[in-house]
Amino acid sequence: MKGKLVLEDGSVFSGQLLTDTMTAGEVVFNTGMTGYQEVLTDPSYCGQIVTMTYPLIGNYGVADLFEQSRQPYVKGFVIGELCDEPSSWQSEGGLAAYLKAKKIPCIYGVDTRAITRRIRLNGTMKGVIVPFELPESEIAKLMTWVTCGKEVSEVTTPEIYRIPKDGPHVVVMDFGIKTNILNSLNKIGCDLTVVPANTSADEVMALNPDGIFLSNGPGDPKDVPEAVDTVRKLMELKPIFGICLGHQLLALALGGDTYKLKFGHRGSNQPVKNLLTGRVHITSQNHGYAVKEESLEGKDICVTHRAVNDGTIEGIKHNKLPVFSVQYHPEAAPGPDDNTYLFDEFMTILAKGE
Repeated sequence: MKGKLVLEDGSVFSGQLLTDTMTAGEVVFNTGMTGYQEVLTDPSYCGQIVTMTYPLIGNYGVADLFEQSRQPYVKGFVIGELCDEPSSWQSEGGLAAYLKAKKIPCIYGVDTRAITRRIRLNGTMKGVIVPFELPESEIAKLMTWVTCGKEVSEVTTPEIYRIPKDGPHVVVMDFGIKTNILNSLNKIGCDLTVVPANTSADEVMALNPDGIFLSNGPGDPKDVPEAVDTVRKLMELKPIFGICLGHQLLALALGGDTYKLKFGHRGSNQPVKNLLTGRVHITSQNHGYAVKEESLEGKDICVTHRAVNDGTIEGIKHNKLPVFSVQYHPEAAPGPDDNTYLFDEFMTILAKGE
């Protein structure tokens, strides 16, 4: 069926619909050459229509191994060429069948380069995926979609669960955590208790943790002020490590501020410089917000990492408290293992019992 992606600035991009399901969301782009299943199941994409810039998607199929959460949370998927004959020893099926089974609206055969250029020019914006002949009045109704600001509550775990290990006890605050992060923490020996995003500081401390991890997640960090308040209380009590949304929440808790980027950083090829070592790492990223530089002045905070492309803050640490965070995803390992040292640093802090 012929369909189209319509952006709120009036741009129209035609293609083929995989199903007749319509959708609306914030349209963003991801520059990764691989990892499409991880993108589909990353809770940080909740509420978004994702455009993959790499032209051929689905060439290695799908497999349970690559799932990052209990279900996909993307609002839609936009690709250039949809591969119908995947080839990989790990493949358990094709992408088209997966998208249909998971009820993910998809438009393919689209000029994704043109979409990406439009977003880079005008910034992320609302968009809809609809049949090509849908009346303008119906499109206008769909375009009234607005973010609810409750994405974190939609993706967080509904209940506490354990991932045991014979090591330091870490309470993981789940704002939309990826499976690979949990695996990385467990692999280095952390005994994990994963708790919902709305867990209070008193409830966290009642679990007697050695340290606390703040996960990635979707949306604007200012939409979860109760989490900021919780982190503000906890950072005086226990070591803390945050990733992505967790990084932004920690910055807010420390008295900093955040802002929305024009089109965000999404992909597995983002260069970041470690200012403490001078080394540049290739990182995987997925975020639309960043920490405001001037808001950290006088806060006894050290900027540890910086994006090479645009100079935005990619990592911070407190000069006295054992708390630190990074904006990117060290567990995704596109380098392939350039950034796993951050988990080791967290373990070193926990071992010291600071």
